[in-house]
Amino acid sequence: KAQNGHCIVSRNDGSLGQWVSRQRLLYNKGGLNSDRIQELNSIGFIWDLPEHLYEQSWIRMYQKLKTFHGKHKHSYQTPS
Repeated sequence: KAQNGHCIVSRNDGSLGQWVSRQRLLYNKGGLNSDRIQELNSIGFIWDLPEHLYEQSWIRMYQKLKTFHGKHKHSYQTPS
């Protein structure tokens, strides 16, 4: 937040993006404990992304998948 002025982290931002996405998922499923929720709230964590940001991210990732599929002729996810 100090660097960017907000706590909106893209899923594309490597491990931080994946972690943030996981926190939102846990929160929405009721699986995040209240202490962690409070800590994230204290830095202005955004639990629900504005729809336009989600839509932009979805379109960007869909385009990447289409490119991958065109190159590899499949869309399987392989283990990291």
